[in-house]
Amino acid sequence: MKLYGREREQAELAGRLAGARAGRGSALVLWGEPGIGKSALMERAAAGAEGFTVLGCRGSRMESGLAFAALHGMLWPVAGRIDALPEPQAVALRGVLGQGRAGADHFLVYVAVLTLLSELAAERPLVLLVDDAAQLDDSTAACLAFVARRLSGTPLAVLIASHTDPAAGGRWEGLPGLAVTGLAEAEAARLVRAGLPEADGPTVLRAVREACGNPLALLELPSLLGESAERLAVGPRLRHAFGVRTAELSAPARSLLLVLAAEDRGDRHLVRRAAAALGLGPQAWEEARRSGLLTAREQEVGFRAPLIGSVVYEAAPFAERQAAHRALAAALGDGPVHGGLRAWHLAAAADRPDESVAGLLEDAAHQDRAGGGGASATRALLRAAELSPSPSDAGRRLALGALSAWESGQVERAGELLDRAGQLVPDELVAEASGGLAGLAEFAHGDQESAHRLLLRDSRTVSEPSRALELAALSMRAGWAAGSPERQAAGLARVNELTREGGSTEAVVLAELAPWWGTGGSAGPVLTDEAVARLGAVCWRLVPPGPIAVAWGAERPVAEAFARKLAELRRGDAASALVLTVPQTATLDIVSGRWETAAANAAATLRLAEEIGAGHAASQCRNSLAWLAALRGDDRSVSELTSVTLELSVPRRVRALTAAAYWNQGQAALYAGRAEEALERLVRLAEPGHQAAHPTFALLAAADTVEAAVRAGRPEAGAAAFATLASWARRTGVAWAVAAAHRSAAVLDGRWAQECFERALAVPGAAERPFCHARTHLLYGEWLRRTRRRARARVHLAEAAGVFRELGAAPLLARACGEQDLTAAQGRPAEEEGGLTAQELRVARLAAEGLTNREIAARLLISPRTVGHHLSNVFAKLGIVARTELARIDFANGLRLVA
Repeated sequence: MKLYGREREQAELAGRLAGARAGRGSALVLWGEPGIGKSALMERAAAGAEGFTVLGCRGSRMESGLAFAALHGMLWPVAGRIDALPEPQAVALRGVLGQGRAGADHFLVYVAVLTLLSELAAERPLVLLVDDAAQLDDSTAACLAFVARRLSGTPLAVLIASHTDPAAGGRWEGLPGLAVTGLAEAEAARLVRAGLPEADGPTVLRAVREACGNPLALLELPSLLGESAERLAVGPRLRHAFGVRTAELSAPARSLLLVLAAEDRGDRHLVRRAAAALGLGPQAWEEARRSGLLTAREQEVGFRAPLIGSVVYEAAPFAERQAAHRALAAALGDGPVHGGLRAWHLAAAADRPDESVAGLLEDAAHQDRAGGGGASATRALLRAAELSPSPSDAGRRLALGALSAWESGQVERAGELLDRAGQLVPDELVAEASGGLAGLAEFAHGDQESAHRLLLRDSRTVSEPSRALELAALSMRAGWAAGSPERQAAGLARVNELTREGGSTEAVVLAELAPWWGTGGSAGPVLTDEAVARLGAVCWRLVPPGPIAVAWGAERPVAEAFARKLAELRRGDAASALVLTVPQTATLDIVSGRWETAAANAAATLRLAEEIGAGHAASQCRNSLAWLAALRGDDRSVSELTSVTLELSVPRRVRALTAAAYWNQGQAALYAGRAEEALERLVRLAEPGHQAAHPTFALLAAADTVEAAVRAGRPEAGAAAFATLASWARRTGVAWAVAAAHRSAAVLDGRWAQECFERALAVPGAAERPFCHARTHLLYGEWLRRTRRRARARVHLAEAAGVFRELGAAPLLARACGEQDLTAAQGRPAEEEGGLTAQELRVARLAAEGLTNREIAARLLISPRTVGHHLSNVFAKLGIVARTELARIDFANGLRLVA
């Protein structure tokens, strides 16, 4: 095949192949109008892929509604390699390819395809050609987009031919694109002369002018140029050209072309059977072959250009299209293997409501959904609804379609279909068919008060007991997320009703955990090994969120339950459940000192949550990362992450996310020595009516609030937080709360500091939260140093510094090291520090950095008046008269005044 021009495009494709050979995998979307030459370029790339394995697929209009249809054709040549994949991936991929039991989450299928292609490419560079991508089924397109975005470091090139620029959005958004435009006049003229040697000069020139550089038009137009002087757009012009070509054929040959266009997959045997049923014999086949419009290869037959099939199909009267589709449906038979394709042919032939066809489409949708093809199932159910004679059946199918759309990540479409279903049938029937999707969607993406109302309502509507329990449990969680004890209590009441009605595992788990959600004074349940096993076996919706487990001091058993749950989810790779579960484990890992694990899981899950549009889960991941950033002293990351969270959570009244963001901001300011700023954020967690008010987070942040208040010189502002913390410690006896209450009492009232600090450190189990335990050591060491018990202070400061160093808690490590320096410096004569005492030196350095007296006082745990006294001594000893002159002092070299 000879290409005219296209040097730029060929060079780009050659570069992609060279990069793949060198292990620099990449994807490229060739985009441009029909007939512009994208397929020819890809064929040239395949011909030049010496030493490569070449795989490919082409979109088909008829198969665009069948889940993973194009993927099946692409992977068929390497299907024998599937068994070598990890077992969960192999099972998932075999299921969607029709080689085993379907049912895996489609994200596991994507991972399996990526693994398979990567392993093939590791043996021999691989190029994947995706032609006519606009006609791909949604499931294959989503899978290939997933693969195309993860090629770094892989000897794999993916070339995609599409009509639209990936920069404009759509399936291939974010992938690099190469616009394929018209040929220059010289190359266009050469192409016309090569394709039609007998064309005279004027005909060639006019073809070049009319075709606007489109190669397909350049080949088809010359024979038609005498018919009209009208200038048409390339699309209509090509349709006119092909229409003229097909009009010259006999009626049987045109009917045969229509059957081929309606079949749209190139299955020669199926087309022959359907054509024979319509009385189209060898003569029609021979005439169609001589027309030059067809290509044939082994068991496939198709049009020379996909646009020809579109023109043939669109030009045919509807009655003839009906006949072609009915013949194809009959040729497929009634077996289950081609049930979905048969249903689509019958649907294409339907011109009025037909329950039998609608039922077949619904059956096909259930098969697609079980195989991970939620998008294809949605399309089938939407068409089934259109063909449903009964409004109730139409509404039920729209609700089922909404659920499929939701599961495949099409959030907006799911909402649209739910609304349409609600116009046809009562809300109760919509809830029953969709499994309470309205509340689920609102809980995951929207307003939590609305979610609570919908979930509570639908828990009384759905007939399946386990689903009713899940909805009731989520209504309780939505009330908690909204920071509303009243709504939380209403959800708990509904859960208690349902758990009294049955002895299922779900009911047992919820009954065991009910005290965690109540407001009574009893302690929470003791999670035995059996209870943990039950908790890890139920739906993720029934496991309490991480902050609840942290408040009850149950991070260890709940983490074990989550580990069991995650192992189960990963075997089926239920991504939608994973993105809502992993952020909870990050919370537990942080308080337990597993910071690296928490950071890795939160970062990975954040990417996945953003990819599938799980907004609240993404914010939970950002909050975990912001918490870690605050602990590590990365103020910039805290600001960036919490800003995004608050932008999303405040309008949707997700107070749990808003409160966590405020807490993270408060912690960052507290550890950096900005006590006033920290207090400003932390007191909001307990302020009635504030957007960040949330009882659980106010409790978890109470010790921070007390410390910030004392450091800011406003101990009275921490009184309410201390009361909350002390009350929780008395009621529950959980180790962290008892230790934090003793520590806070020591910070608030120095008269009992030693006794309270000792009690805090002695609480059994307190050391299981290493960061909090080290903070007690730090505060105790600081108090001991101020009371001149330097030897004992050094013991506690060293203990704190060791933990902070191991965790990477930079701000508090610096503070602990600074205190250690002070305990050593206080025994040296003042002259060793240029005439300044150790405390005067610290005050001077902080003042030189621009801190105010109040900020220095908060940092050093002294009063602003004492700061002023120290500064007066500093000025006198250094011979300066103004605070601004401190910036000119060289603190590293003998406190000299520099210019």
